[in-house]
Amino acid sequence: MKSVIDVKNLSFRHKESQEYYDVKDITFHVKRGEWLSIVGHNGSGKSTTVRLIDGLLEAESGEIVIDGQRLTEENVWNIRRQIGMVFQNPDNQFVGATVEDDVAFGLENQGLSRPEMKKRVEEALDLVGMLDFKKREPARLSGGQKQRVAIAGVVALRPAILILDEATSMLDPEGRRELIETVKGIRKDYDMTVISITHDLEEVSMSDRVLVMKKGEIESTSSPRELFSRNDLDQIGLDDPFSNQLKHSLNQHGYDLPENYLTESELEDKLWELL
Repeated sequence: MKSVIDVKNLSFRHKESQEYYDVKDITFHVKRGEWLSIVGHNGSGKSTTVRLIDGLLEAESGEIVIDGQRLTEENVWNIRRQIGMVFQNPDNQFVGATVEDDVAFGLENQGLSRPEMKKRVEEALDLVGMLDFKKREPARLSGGQKQRVAIAGVVALRPAILILDEATSMLDPEGRRELIETVKGIRKDYDMTVISITHDLEEVSMSDRVLVMKKGEIESTSSPRELFSRNDLDQIGLDDPFSNQLKHSLNQHGYDLPENYLTESELEDKLWELL
């Protein structure tokens, strides 16, 4: 499958006087339609990397190619149209007096007709399950509802790439699950490429590949299953999955379970086999 993002030998420092690099000579790609999670401790370079991809920051060296176009000062605004970004705090993203006004805001700069704008707003809100709230003030929504409206605002613009920068981190477990399910549906319906910066195991488990960043460099690339089989997850800013913790406890009580990572349903099947 063809890459939609190619990052080559990318380096960046927030200040030229810094001796260390926030992002240091990283190279990776993202395939069209893929869900890539980027994980690592705070300060590992995750958010800086996606801000470089979106053109919010300018690299010191290296190159970024989006859908065959090398990102430059001249084309950054055109390329940014292909990328939708949802941030950690939804309150910082609202500009409209109502939910539908907010989703329409980005479309107003694209020169669309009023009927087309209305159609896109309603389609996007319906897709994230927020159509019934279109006349509601954003301030009256829950955290999870606010993030779904923020995603609707991005989806209405029809980008090829959706970037979630710790978009689930301020939500409760139910809100996180709802948001992850929403993104799964959008990805399927629109064949969208997703990059998520996250510490959430459920979000990581939905991805096709996981990039681990450490001190501005790429430490490893793996599948979620390979990642969860590691015994040093705490060293890369992740908790141990519940199924790993339960398996370890059961092994200590005499159950003979495999060393490799098992999902909760796979662990349940193994236990039935042993009974």
